[in-house]
Parts: sequence; C-alpha cells; structure tokens
Amino acid sequence: MSDQPLYERVLLKLSGEALMGEDDFGLNPAVVERIANEVRGLVDIGVQVALVVGGGNFFRGSQLADSGVDRVSADQMGMLATVINAMAIQDALEQQNLYARVMSAVKINQICEDYIRRRAIRHLEKGRVVIFAAGTGNPFFTTDTAASLRAIEINADLVIKATKVDGVYSADPNIDESAVLYQRLTFDEVLDGRLGVMDATAIVLCRDNDMPLRVFNINRSGALKRVILGSSEGTLVE
Repeated sequence: MSDQPLYERVLLKLSGEALMGEDDFGLNPAVVERIANEVRGLVDIGVQVALVVGGGNFFRGSQLADSGVDRVSADQMGMLATVINAMAIQDALEQQNLYARVMSAVKINQICEDYIRRRAIRHLEKGRVVIFAAGTGNPFFTTDTAASLRAIEINADLVIKATKVDGVYSADPNIDESAVLYQRLTFDEVLDGRLGVMDATAIVLCRDNDMPLRVFNINRSGALKRVILGSSEGTLVE
C-alpha cells in the first residue's frame, strides 16, 4: 500500500441505509459524523471528493410504488429524501471545517445549488466536497446510476461504493456461510452473474466509459483511506 493517494478525484456512493447505522429509520448522527471524518481523511491528503447519496433510509421509490403510489411520484419523493441526506452530510463536513456544496438534479435552489457540471468540477478543483443529490433528476433511475453518471461527467478516477459487507460475494454472506468474497471482477462477470453490485444500467455506464469501481465496507474504520492508498480492500470491478 502506498503512502500517497493513487487517485486524484473520486466519487463515493453512499446508500441511505448506510446512514442509519443500527437504527431502523432516518439518520444516525454518530454514523454521519464518522463518514464525515473518513471523507476529511481523503481531503487532508489532497484527494478531490464527490458524493452521491441515496434516500432509502426515508423513502425508496420502487417500494412506495409497490404499495400503490404512482411510480413517478414515488421516485420524486425518493429524490427529496436524498436532498435531506445530502444536507445532513454537508453539515457534518462543515463541522469538520471542510467546504461542502450540495448540488441537486432537481431545482430546489433556495436550499442548495442546481447541478451544473462545470461548476461542480470547479468546486472540486478548489478543494470543496461536492454532494450530488436527487439522483439523476429523473424517475425510474437509481442513485447507483446517478453515481456512475456523475463520476463520468466530472472525470473521476474511481467510483467507490460503500456497503455494509466487505465487498462483492458470490451470494449473500448474511444468508449463505459458504459465500465467497471476490477480490477482482470484470463488469461482464458482474452482469452475467447478476451479482447485485449496482443496478445493470450503472454497471454498463461504468463498463462503457472505462470507469473502475471499488466496493468496500464503510463500517471498517479507515477503509476508505486505505482504498485511496491502493489497498486491496473490498472488490475491484473493472
């Protein structure tokens, strides 16, 4: 493992569920603070950091749709949930004395900035953490797809997907004790094996634009920094 970062600019994908900790709903302040600390560790070594955050700790559009809510309306509710999470992360980062900007794919500019690609890149170049909210701004697309899209748009070097397990397994390790942790996979192996790393659209976007993806356990202390320094933490998909 190097003592210098291998990547200049990265995009971290956080699920809404990752922000709950052991809670059943909402935001766990201690978890949000810990993630802010991890991000601070990257900024301190000169890495430009962008984030995409989900909203599943409040609303998940597809599940609401299954209960009878109009799918477009349900997804829009999910987009608003991601804005709540993004604002919480922004506040936690600012308490770490970092400059952070929330940029939304839907117009909500009394609360945060509209997403403008060139402005986002300029924020990153100035050392600000940029948090992308509201997914792609369109229904039927997940925040995983938003993460792949934004990473490509800002010319990131790596997408890092934070999960609650140590990487990509052959099966759900919480159910199957014989599940094998993969160290390295191709995008086609993920798609053909339906390994559930991210949704298929997100994987195809990364594959077709040569955007590597690292999947790791956000609950392992220091894991995010180790990824940036070249550790074999988690699973690399490329």
